[in-house]
Amino acid sequence: MQIDKDLCSGCGLCLWYCPGGAISLNGKKAEIDQSSCQECNICYKIADCPKGAIKQDTVAYEYPRSVRTYFSDPMAYHKDTLVPGRGTEEVKTNDVTNRVKDGEVGICIEMGRPCCGSTFTEVEKVTMALVELGIVYEKDNPLTYLMEDKTKGTIKDEVKLQRVISAIVEFTIPQDDLKDVMLKILEIAKEIDTVFSLGMITTLQEDGTIPIKNSLKELGIDYRPNAKINLGLGRKIS
Repeated sequence: MQIDKDLCSGCGLCLWYCPGGAISLNGKKAEIDQSSCQECNICYKIADCPKGAIKQDTVAYEYPRSVRTYFSDPMAYHKDTLVPGRGTEEVKTNDVTNRVKDGEVGICIEMGRPCCGSTFTEVEKVTMALVELGIVYEKDNPLTYLMEDKTKGTIKDEVKLQRVISAIVEFTIPQDDLKDVMLKILEIAKEIDTVFSLGMITTLQEDGTIPIKNSLKELGIDYRPNAKINLGLGRKIS
């Protein structure tokens, strides 16, 4: 994003909308720190600059900076997966994709949130550590396309310092492996310089209970009672 200083009146309205704190006033004109800008387009779409001084920069759609747009603007479709947003549709379409089956756990580690974000250097700390447990990353997640070596969990050098609102590490494991994976995640959490949200996906047992509930309790992990529920109304068309 760019500020046309000839048009900017210095009102400061846009400063309050930037989730990355990339906009500041300098000499009574707004300016954008390009290293902090996550190319989320919020200032452009939502701030409603009274002078029309906020402009989209074509470089935001040129690789590797385009990565910022695809992972920060939920309305931007990733060119490789054709899915908008930072990950797959996860549980929301599981009745059709059958991505997470009985006896499995789908795990999503969403790194970064608005107001702090994340670089892919931090994401790589997680992806490299988890492959030690034999993790295979979700092929349709846009993050997987940024890996230099999926067997090592390494991220391509040119995107490591790109800053985004968040990126989701996504994979599926057998429920029996949950404890080992969670202990590894808790270990990694001490090393990363951002926040992350942890999501889990399972099918329910016949009586409607969550099959990993006791395992999480043993690990001392509390989960929120509200969740995304897939009613299973869809069917996969072969």
